[in-house]
Amino acid sequence: MRVRPPGGPAFDVVHERRGSGAPVLLLHGIGHHWQAWEPVLSALAASHEVVAVDLPGFGASPALPPPYDYDLGTVVPLLARTLEALGIERPHVVGNSLGGLLALELGRHGHARSVTALSPAGFWTEPERRYAFGVLRGMRAGAAALPDGAVRRLARTAAGRAALTSTIYARPGRRSPEAVVAETRALRDAAGFAPALAAGRRGDVRFTSDLADVPVTLAWGDRDRLLLPRQGVRAKKTIPGARLVRLNGCGHVPMNDDPARVTRVVLDTVARATV
Repeated sequence: MRVRPPGGPAFDVVHERRGSGAPVLLLHGIGHHWQAWEPVLSALAASHEVVAVDLPGFGASPALPPPYDYDLGTVVPLLARTLEALGIERPHVVGNSLGGLLALELGRHGHARSVTALSPAGFWTEPERRYAFGVLRGMRAGAAALPDGAVRRLARTAAGRAALTSTIYARPGRRSPEAVVAETRALRDAAGFAPALAAGRRGDVRFTSDLADVPVTLAWGDRDRLLLPRQGVRAKKTIPGARLVRLNGCGHVPMNDDPARVTRVVLDTVARATV
């Protein structure tokens, strides 16, 4: 899908669209792709129109063209334009990691009916941010160093899938071999990875605003090794009216670790917006 912002060059966004009903927008994390939501997508689409996008420069979506940058002040308005191109007005927005931060920003700017943020970025201390960025760079380097054949061989076994993905999943053995191969390639090939991290290093990327007028759920895996669970406590202090949910036995990308639980959390948040 081509998005044409006024006063700037057009860009392309690949997306998956399923179901009917009140719209739900799904935003993945850095280095991932829309397929990260597959474990919950069909369950959500049973009662809602669900749109999962590849953020620009990730998955199958090309990088943003010049002069666009990857700072929040640029990406959030471009996501708002993407919603217009999709014909969606104020969806329920669900995001993980970077996608969680973007979901909160969309809520702050009036573009979301509700926000479900799964381990969102932006509630870290500076040492925690440096740690997370270092882990992400290590994951990217590992994905780039492995030939496709080696990735396929590793993905055939539970131990190999753990070696490739245990940083983000608490239960990597549940991920299918095909999914692990695809997401390793997505991380390796993500044109937006380096500029997104660079934008995060340049600016003070923290979420500091309350969202008193939008139902918000903050959900954190208690086995998150990338954005540590204590950041959820800070997030709750920043957004006092938000519901803070602990996802027991889940890692940084909880949709795969406990899809039923994540689906319930999302639908509960959506229901709060319709009462």
